[in-house]
Amino acid sequence: MHILTLGRLMRRTSLLALPILLLAVAACDREGAYGDANSIVAAAAPELWAEIEDDVYASLEPTIQTVRDEKAFTVTWTDTGAEEWGNLQKFQQMLLIGREDDPIISEALATVDGRSGFAPPEIVQTYDVWARGQTVTVLLVREGREVEDVRNRLAELASLYDRQYRAYARNRMFISGADTALADTLAMQGRFTMVLPKVYDWGREDSTFVFRNDNPDPAELIRQVAVTWRSPIPPDIQGETLMEWRRELAAAYYTEPQVEDLTDVAAGPFDYQGMPAYQIQAVWKNAPEAEWPAAGPFILRAIVCPAQNRMYLLDAWLYAPGKEKYEYMIQLETILESFSCTLG
Repeated sequence: MHILTLGRLMRRTSLLALPILLLAVAACDREGAYGDANSIVAAAAPELWAEIEDDVYASLEPTIQTVRDEKAFTVTWTDTGAEEWGNLQKFQQMLLIGREDDPIISEALATVDGRSGFAPPEIVQTYDVWARGQTVTVLLVREGREVEDVRNRLAELASLYDRQYRAYARNRMFISGADTALADTLAMQGRFTMVLPKVYDWGREDSTFVFRNDNPDPAELIRQVAVTWRSPIPPDIQGETLMEWRRELAAAYYTEPQVEDLTDVAAGPFDYQGMPAYQIQAVWKNAPEAEWPAAGPFILRAIVCPAQNRMYLLDAWLYAPGKEKYEYMIQLETILESFSCTLG
């Protein structure tokens, strides 16, 4: 066994840490990245982009239904030789499409840890290349097969972006921490559990629990989830019956009564943790007699819990005027997915 004196250990540690320290200092000297996590700046040669543009937009800009069709991501193309490249290369989400010998791509790949070579076509990610807090995604293609390689990898690329954005949204919603004490309280009082961030207020009246986060200002943003149940289990799950149940819930327990707009409704049965369930996603609006117009998306779920002889109704809705809503819808879905009713 080799024994180092404290002085020798400190000198050896300092020498080993020097390259890491220099990298850290260099990273700290960079500006913070611009843009939103769902705003993608795509860089590709103009002649390649002309051939793949429509495919990239179709794959990376899927629409989601909120109050209207809304893009999950926004893609902006740039030419690395353009005058604005110096600023655009500092965006939070960068997508580089091209060959390994392209100068900008070579510069990005040089920052990938633990790789001695690459095998296009492949997708590679690296971080903090031109700005702090930046993710650079490289879609490497082969010479002479650029268009084919891009089209064959777009589905994988879209899945990667969506998966990472969902993780980002979940991490942001729990920045205050998960309210495990509330989950324990719900188990005792309601015989169900659900995990919410600590910033949600909540209240209970009879068999109805309402959870609400209207920070920083309810005029700007409201996320609300309600849970109630009926026992014994109703004989069938019907969409219109569930909507009527939701109207009763809103009239009795919400700050303002709500009516639904089913113009673009998405509805159907599904399996939830081995139990029968039914989901309706559509738009709510303030009642016509309300003092001001308001609207937003809602997700309504009915879940049958045979062990308790209950049918639960979970209603999650969002009010976010003038804001992109995808991140908040992911948050509400995450809360709904945490629901469990299998307690004794």
